[in-house]
Amino acid sequence: MPQLGVDEARAQFRAQRISPDYSGPLHLATTITVCLALVLLCVIQLDDVRTLEWLTIPLTFAYANLSEYLGHRGPMHHRKRYLSAVFQRHSVEHHAFFTDQAATFDSSQDYKAVLFPPVLLVFFIGFFAVPIGALLYFLLSPNVAFLFVLTAVLYFLNYELLHFAYHSKPQSWIGRLPFMSRLRQHHIRHHNRQWMTRYNFNITYPLCDFLFGTLYRDEETNR
Repeated sequence: MPQLGVDEARAQFRAQRISPDYSGPLHLATTITVCLALVLLCVIQLDDVRTLEWLTIPLTFAYANLSEYLGHRGPMHHRKRYLSAVFQRHSVEHHAFFTDQAATFDSSQDYKAVLFPPVLLVFFIGFFAVPIGALLYFLLSPNVAFLFVLTAVLYFLNYELLHFAYHSKPQSWIGRLPFMSRLRQHHIRHHNRQWMTRYNFNITYPLCDFLFGTLYRDEETNR
C-alpha cells in the first residue's frame, strides 16, 4: 500500500477521526485540569515526608522515562499482537499527519492528532498509576505511594504538553521558550520517515536515547 502524502493523510485523519463537535482547546484543558487535580489530591495527602521518601520522585521519573522510551520504540513502531491499535494510531496515522517537513498544526482541530484521548488518561491513571501506588502504600508508606502517583501524573502531563509544543509553530510563544528549540529538534528529527524506527524515541527528555544508543547524530546521515 503506497504511503499517503501529508495533505492526503491529514484530510483522511480529519474525516475519519475528528468529529465536527471536537474542540482542541477543550481537549487540552481537560487533560491539564484532570492531571493537576490529581496532583493536588496527592499533595494534600502527604504528611511529614522523610528524606528517603523524597527519592520516590527521581526514581519514578527515571522509571517513567524508560517506560516512555520502551513503549515508543516497541509497540508504537512495531506492530504487536493485541496492540495493533497503538501502532496504527502512532506509526500509521501520527507519522503520516506530521513529518519532519510538515510538523505543525494547521488549526486547533489538529490537536486530536497529538493529544491522547481522555479514555487513555483514565487507563493510565486507573491501570498504571493507582495500582502501583496502592502496592507502594502497603509495602512502603503512604507518602511513597502519593509521591509515586504525583510524579507519574506530572510526567504524563509533561509528556503531553511537550509533545503539543513540538507540533506548535516554532514562532509561537510556547515554541520560543528557551529550552524548547533543542527538544523540538530532537523530536522532529524522529518524524523523518527514514529515521523514525531507529532514533529519538524519548518524547520528553532523551535520557534513554542516550543510554541505549538511539540518539540521532548528524554523522548518521553519511552511513
